[in-house]
Order: sequence, then C-alpha cells, then structure tokens
Amino acid sequence: MKKLALAAALLAAVGFSGAVNAADLTLRISLQLPLKSHLGQNLLMFKQEVEEKSNGDIEVQIYDSAQLYKDKEVPAAVGSGSIEMGVASLTRYVGDVPAVDVFYQPFLLDSEEKVRKAVAPGSPVRGPLDAAIAETGATVLWWQAYGGSIMLSNDGPIKGPDGLKGQKVRVFSKTQGDFISAAGGAPTLISGSEQYIAYQRGTVDVGMTGMSGVKSRQLWEVMDTVTTTNDADIEFIVVVNTDFWNGLTDAQRDIISTAGINAENDVRDRMSTIEAEAFAEAKANGMTIYTPTEEELAAWREAAKPVHAEFLEHAGDLGKQVFEAAQKF
Repeated sequence: MKKLALAAALLAAVGFSGAVNAADLTLRISLQLPLKSHLGQNLLMFKQEVEEKSNGDIEVQIYDSAQLYKDKEVPAAVGSGSIEMGVASLTRYVGDVPAVDVFYQPFLLDSEEKVRKAVAPGSPVRGPLDAAIAETGATVLWWQAYGGSIMLSNDGPIKGPDGLKGQKVRVFSKTQGDFISAAGGAPTLISGSEQYIAYQRGTVDVGMTGMSGVKSRQLWEVMDTVTTTNDADIEFIVVVNTDFWNGLTDAQRDIISTAGINAENDVRDRMSTIEAEAFAEAKANGMTIYTPTEEELAAWREAAKPVHAEFLEHAGDLGKQVFEAAQKF
C-alpha cells in the first residue's frame, strides 16, 4: 500500500509539474527523412534554439521518416492547416508553381557559387519563388541544402545518356523526368521514403538522389555505384501554414524566424562537408564512385537542351524570369 501511495504521489507531482511547464504553443513539423539525416539534425538545431529562446513556451515536435505525411503530401497538409509546419522537396510545389523546377534544370546551377547566389534570401531566383509559394497558403521559413544530384546504379556507372537507354530511373521531379526521357531512359516518380524498397525490388534500375540521402538511408545496401553527374541542385524548404503564422505574436515570430535563419546558414555552410562525409562512408561500405569524363558531361549537357526549352515553354513568365536570372550567375 505504501508503494502504491508513493507511486500515486509521484504521478501527481509529475502531472502537476507538467501542467505548470506546459508550452503555450506547439509546432509540429513533418519530415520525410530519418532524424539522423542532416535535415533531421538541422530541425533539431531549430527545435533547441526555439525552445531555449522561448523559455519552453514554444514546443517543437518533429515527426520524421514520413510518420504523418509523405513528401508529396506536405504542401497540401501545411497549406490547409492540417499541420503547422513541414519539410518538402522544393519540387513538390511544381504543380502550383512550375517555376520552382528552375533548380532542377540540368547543369544550370552547376557550382556552389551559383547555387549560393540563387538561394540567397531575396535573390532574383529565390525571392519570386518564395512569394509564389506563399500564395498556396504556406510561408517559407528557410531553405535546407541537400547537395547535388547523383545517379545510383548496380554493376557499373552510367557513362553518359547512352547508359540510360532502356533503363527505368527513379526521379523526384518532373524536370528530372523530362531529362531522363530526353536521354533515352524511362522515368518513374518515387518518393524519397520509398526509394530503398524500389531499388531493393528492382522497380527501377537507376536512381537519382542526393549523396547525403545515400548515407542517411544506407542505400549502399541496395545499390553499388554512384555516378557524380551533379546535374541539378537539390533543395528542401521548411514551410509554415500562413494563417497559423499570422496568428502568432511578434515575439513568437521573431524567435522562430531567427532560429530558422540560423538553421539555414548552418546547413548551407556545412553542405560540402556533409557530402564529403557521405562519399567517404559510401566508399567504406563498398560503393564505387565514378566521375564522368568531359566527353560524357558534354553528352549529358547536349541531352539537357530540350529540357530547358520545355521548361521555358511551360513554366510561364515566372519560369522565364528566374531561369534568365539563374543564367547570369
């Protein structure tokens, strides 16, 4: 009886303490990647700063590994207010804002210097895209760098467009699909959280992804070769429901915005190191890393030309605007 009484007293104490320290505001964030991924770690950095600066008045809950929503479902979930915040691949907004796929135009932003200019807040590329995304009911808080696009395969690298002929290829954007089709392959749009199984089951023969994803998802278990095409810049964005955001106090928005800016700068500055570590771990786990020759890159670039033309024809005035801005970097 004494033990039961003691337990009851402890529970009462915990319950009382929890009630006193309960957060005034809860931010739920959906993430498709594992928490151990660099995007997950970036969210943890954000969470720590927000909760510390708010003295616990704001609680951040991270639902990783697509527990609540798959990547493709995040824009609608956040825009409708079903969840306060979410992380989505930038290309998931292509249905509402076709111009976002400027980042996936093959070999347009093919250096870190060009990428940094394009993703800078208020740049002639990012600024108009953030504004267009805001019209979907979601406000962009910060961008998360994910590195350059690479190709995964088994039993040898992809040596130019000819290597894709007759191959089924996992892509994660419409523009990538256009690129693969132009090169002679058969694109299949597959969510990031489902690509491991797709490779394991042979649903596709080749995969397009970021190097950091190879590490976080341990894709060396199902694919053995990386071809470093670096044909596109992969970006994720962290968005918040606009009505929810507008309903916060100035102090709350200031804490959240500042933490978001700090998180964005941190992941951008560490991206080259993150990729280098991912390459090293992939090698250590038996993967072959193949760098295309200049001749192969020239063939890839030639295959990309119709993709640029297609984008400019269908991405509207905004697409043309951001494409031309990117060309100047």
